[in-house]
Amino acid sequence: MSVQIGNIDLGEFPLLLAPMEDVSDPPFRYVCKQNGADMMYTEFISSEGLIRDAAKSRQKLDIFDYERPIGIQIFGSDIDHMRMATEIATLAKPDLMDINYGCPVKQVACRGAGASLLQDIDRMVAMTRAVVNATHLPVTVKTRLGWDDNTKNVYEVAERLQDVGIKALTIHGRTRAQMYKGVADWTLISEIKKNPRIQIPIFGNGDIDSPEKAANWRMEYGVDGMMIGRAAIGYPWIFREVKHFFKTGEHLDKPTIAERIEVCKTHLEKSMEWKGPRTGIFEMRRHYSNYFKGVENFKEHRMQLVTAGTYEEIMDILAEVDKKYTLEMA
Repeated sequence: MSVQIGNIDLGEFPLLLAPMEDVSDPPFRYVCKQNGADMMYTEFISSEGLIRDAAKSRQKLDIFDYERPIGIQIFGSDIDHMRMATEIATLAKPDLMDINYGCPVKQVACRGAGASLLQDIDRMVAMTRAVVNATHLPVTVKTRLGWDDNTKNVYEVAERLQDVGIKALTIHGRTRAQMYKGVADWTLISEIKKNPRIQIPIFGNGDIDSPEKAANWRMEYGVDGMMIGRAAIGYPWIFREVKHFFKTGEHLDKPTIAERIEVCKTHLEKSMEWKGPRTGIFEMRRHYSNYFKGVENFKEHRMQLVTAGTYEEIMDILAEVDKKYTLEMA
C-alpha cells in the first residue's frame, strides 16, 4: 500500500532525506535524488530570517523540479512569525511544509524554537495550527521523543498534532538531552505507529546507516518509511543500497573509486551552478573527506582538494586519484 501525504504518493516504503543544516542544499539533494531518495527537505529555515528577508534564508527557499516531492522546513519561536514565514515559503511552491520541533542545538532550542517546543505542548499545538491554517499545502512535523528521559511526551504530541491537521510525523529516536549521542530508541516510535488513533504516516529517524539495519527495523518497528540523515553525507548511495536490499535481500557492490569521483564531480558542478564558482568550490570542501571515507592513504589528496581554488585544479586532482586507485585495484 502506498504512503500518502495529502495528494503526494510516496510509494510503498519511502526513504526520506533529512533536513540538515549546511548539508541539505540543492547540490546535495541532487545527488541523493539521483541515488534513490523518495522525498527530501530543504535545510531548516529561520522564520525570523524569512520575515526580515535575510539573503541566506531566502536562498534556502530555492527548489527545483527534479527534486520533487520536496518540503520546505521552517523553525521559530513566535507563532505569528511562523504563520508569516509559512505564507512566504508557500510562494516558493514546495510540495509540502514541514515544521522543525526537533533541532537540539543551543542556538535554536535555547531560543524557544526547535526541540524547545517539546517543553510546551500547548504552544506547539497552537503554532502548528497557525502553520496549517496559513497554507494550502500539506504540513508535516519532525520532532524527537521528548526533552529528556523524564519527559518523553511524543505520544501525546503525535495525537494532538494530528488533531490540528498535520499529514505526517517524523520522529527522531532520541531526546533533546541526548543530542546525537547514544543509540536511537525506536520503541516509542513503534508504539505511536500502533496507536489506533493515529491515521497519518509515521516515519522513523535515527541511526539508519546500513541496509541490514533498515530492513530489520522496518520489520521490527512497523513504521511507514524512514528518514536518513548523517549516513547519506558523502554517501548518497545509501538510498539505492537500502532499496536493493529490501527487494532482494542482497547487497549492492560498494561504489567504485570511479563512481565516487563521478558523483563528487556532479555535486561540485551543481554547487558551482547554484552559488557561483567561488562559493560553490569553497562550500564543496566540507564534502571531500566524506566522499572518499575509508579510501586508504587519501589524506594527501584530500588536502589538495580542500586547497584547490579552481574547477580545473580539482578536475586534475580527481583524475590523478582515479588513475592511482584504478591501477592499484587492477
